Amino acid sequence: MLVKKGIAVSPGVAIYKAVVLDNEDRPVPRRTIPVALIDHHIRRVDSALEESIKQITEVHQQTTETLGEELAKIFSFHLGMLADPALTDQFRAMVRKERVTAEYAVYSVMTTYAQTFLAHENSYFRDRVGDIYDLKRRVLRQLITSGTNDLSKVDAPSIVIAQDLTPSQTAALDKSKIMGLATDVGGRTSHTAILAHALGIPAIVGLEDLTQRVESGDTVIIDGHRGVIIVEPDAGQLLEYKQEVRRIKKLDAELGKLRDLPAVTKDGTEISLLGNIEFPTEVPDALEKGAVGIGLYRTEFLYLSAEHEPTEEQQYDSYVETIRNLGGKPLTIRTLDLGADKIPESAELAAPMLNERNPFLGLRSIRLCLQNLPMFRTQLRAILRASAEGPVKIMFPLISSVMELRQAKMILQDVKEDLDDQDIPFAENIPVGMMIEVPSAALQAKTFSKEVDFFSIGTNDLIQYTVAVDRANERIANLYSAGHPAVIQLLKDVIRAADRSDTDVSLCGEMAGQPEFIMLLLGLGLRSFSMTPPAIPEVKRLIRSVSLDQCRRVARKAVGFDSDREVLNYLRDEVNKVMPKAFDGRSIGF
Repeated sequence: MLVKKGIAVSPGVAIYKAVVLDNEDRPVPRRTIPVALIDHHIRRVDSALEESIKQITEVHQQTTETLGEELAKIFSFHLGMLADPALTDQFRAMVRKERVTAEYAVYSVMTTYAQTFLAHENSYFRDRVGDIYDLKRRVLRQLITSGTNDLSKVDAPSIVIAQDLTPSQTAALDKSKIMGLATDVGGRTSHTAILAHALGIPAIVGLEDLTQRVESGDTVIIDGHRGVIIVEPDAGQLLEYKQEVRRIKKLDAELGKLRDLPAVTKDGTEISLLGNIEFPTEVPDALEKGAVGIGLYRTEFLYLSAEHEPTEEQQYDSYVETIRNLGGKPLTIRTLDLGADKIPESAELAAPMLNERNPFLGLRSIRLCLQNLPMFRTQLRAILRASAEGPVKIMFPLISSVMELRQAKMILQDVKEDLDDQDIPFAENIPVGMMIEVPSAALQAKTFSKEVDFFSIGTNDLIQYTVAVDRANERIANLYSAGHPAVIQLLKDVIRAADRSDTDVSLCGEMAGQPEFIMLLLGLGLRSFSMTPPAIPEVKRLIRSVSLDQCRRVARKAVGFDSDREVLNYLRDEVNKVMPKAFDGRSIGF
């Protein structure tokens, strides 16, 4: 039995046989050709490029129809590379100058490109390696007829194991056959991760050497909740996970009955449960899970796969689509949170964010917007115009100082005046809020409450900055804890400051969807949660099972502990008293 931990990028549990994709990056032998055949091999290069562009265009169209325009933009990068003479002329030049075959020229040039990107210190370039390999495989497939990396040949429900499942492959996955996927490489914002999550397939990336330790036909358990994969599990593990799958199915059926019921505590206090989304197409699923609105629309995903900065009209169309899908329910739009681990495809947009020594402490989020005012103003115009179509709030991310917030608000006011001058309608009294996700903002919550209409606590970054732990670093993952006493103290202070100033406050980090923290947060005074939609039913069930008096008692005791382990053990014990075996599926064998 082999157990490996990677990066969970799409939730779910599946138990199936593995399909390990053949490695199409096997070396192509260098063969020289007679002078008389040079033109023939250059024509072969041109023909392979032409056919590859045709195929990618078809994939682009198919993805647009099934998953939406934002996800389809991923393939614009592929088309752009194959249309770039700086790349394609190298194929022809190598054939002509070195008298090698078309396939060797393509293999050699693309391998060099991939190695250059892979060795780059910036994660943006490393995450693009999969795209380059995808293109290399596609073009070589036109030149070499013996390629075996074909997902269409998977004819039974399976878990796909690959060195790096490419965007093209992921977009073409047959959900009736591919029940999960795991890759050696990749990050949380890689194209494969985004597409897998949109398709609803359990996925884990960053498993390093998994393809070298698994063979097709091996039984594999993929746990997309915890980022754990088990190869050839023993009888005990297999039995426990089969029971877990049955438990999840039964629980999902039970939780589905809560969809139309309010999230109200036993003593009658109604709690607002909202969804976090990246794309307008996710709204129906969020509503199906019981969301009463969208508390976090991550607009940066409009930028990540775009060749160029999205126009005002493109952004406006996405926002309006989201508003209309909500049918009158509220929407909170977060302005751009680019930078750090979210670097756009566009070289022009990416340039200011590249080569940062410490990207999470560098030019990102609101800082990037305030240094790129045309981009910021374009987004604000699109949001304001869309606000005429339904209830919208604007939220600024990563605010760390009052002057930063005031500058953002000033630009928003300028944009409003421009729209007024042009007689373009918008919601004049649109609520304006900020995310509390750095300690300086949490400590100054009382001051900030005089400047905004609402707070949204972003615990993903707040934890990371408070305990000085990179949340994507597996080597120190045990130090990243929402139960850290310092984090709890900051949450308590922010919620209290918001309550005393009558400022609305919500929490939109992953912590909002973790049942062990719900009683604590309710006890601290939180009444609004925004989370990934699949988490809503279970959180609602817990809320309907407790009273505020219970939660206040839990909070009073939890804030007195000295370590995160004490906090977590206590909180889980309290939840288990209300919902027995609530964490059985989270602790299998680990």
